[in-house]
Amino acid sequence: MMSLGPLMLDIAGTALTAEEKERLQHPLVGGVILFTRNYQSPEQIAALTDQIHALRQPHLLIAVDHEGGRVQRFRDGFTRLPPMAAIGKHLLAHPQHALKLAQTAGWLMAAELRAVGVDFSFAPVLDLDYGVSEVIGDRSFHPDPDAASKLAGAFVQGLKAAWMSAVGKHFPGHGAVTVDSHQGLPIDERPFDTLWQQDMVPFRRLSPVLAGVMPAHIVYRDCDTQPAGFSRYWIQDVLRKKIGFQGAVFSDDLSMNGAAIAGDVLARAEAALAAGCDMALVCNDPTAAAQVLDGLQCAPDPLRQMRLLRLHGRHPQSWQSLQASTEWQQAVNLMTDLHPPAEPQRTLV
Repeated sequence: MMSLGPLMLDIAGTALTAEEKERLQHPLVGGVILFTRNYQSPEQIAALTDQIHALRQPHLLIAVDHEGGRVQRFRDGFTRLPPMAAIGKHLLAHPQHALKLAQTAGWLMAAELRAVGVDFSFAPVLDLDYGVSEVIGDRSFHPDPDAASKLAGAFVQGLKAAWMSAVGKHFPGHGAVTVDSHQGLPIDERPFDTLWQQDMVPFRRLSPVLAGVMPAHIVYRDCDTQPAGFSRYWIQDVLRKKIGFQGAVFSDDLSMNGAAIAGDVLARAEAALAAGCDMALVCNDPTAAAQVLDGLQCAPDPLRQMRLLRLHGRHPQSWQSLQASTEWQQAVNLMTDLHPPAEPQRTLV
């Protein structure tokens, strides 16, 4: 048996190549993130996850960004999930219905992904929507921290009911900056107390039920000169000690422009792991992935193993039995009326 390594990589197509099979058996690899290019149909993606899981024991973690709205990797054949803001709009007038919608959305997302062998989605988005961040926008449940916490909490209950762990993002909060961290390095000038009383509220309240957290590629200049994902202050002092979070910490994609402050991709991976990330993501750049695999030195860590193994999905049912179930049919019907006009999806992590 191999332990799960600290790197999550991607693959090129809809089935594994011989080179990818070899790469994914490297001891430093612990997971695979899937994108739209990897998807054709529920049957194909189930065969692909079977291929990946068969490579080693314990099996590699398989993740995807499948939030709903603009960010949903698997579409044809899957239920089209609404953006979470469409659920949040119901909270004031119909609070119990809104919470039911959030829980149902979490269950439906998780049940469909588990039925095709995906272990977890990088969800829920816990960022607050201040109306200035285009990259967050309607991915956020709500502008109000208390409301966002309640809705995201219900969503997490739905995930758990479908045997999927929750990974909240983007700690300590991505909603108040205009720069997209895929394109550049955002700077948030707000003081710690503001972040603590607003953006961090959902992370603080949901910390006991989150199995993972993803920090943001954002510099919070009042607190540290490094982006949160490369910051021992944010990961160790605030997230681990002050909040008490005990789950896994995932870097955001190290190929993003917001990560360039740390140097080349190997330096970025080293910085993320040194800061306290349990797993570093290297996506959409096979040359960079090879560079990290060749150069990264990382000792085994039993605590990291324990955190990562918690993210394995459990008790999947088949796609056919899921779609035949009354619970699935009712969930799909409940989501139907929440869709705004279709928008093109974006490659976001």
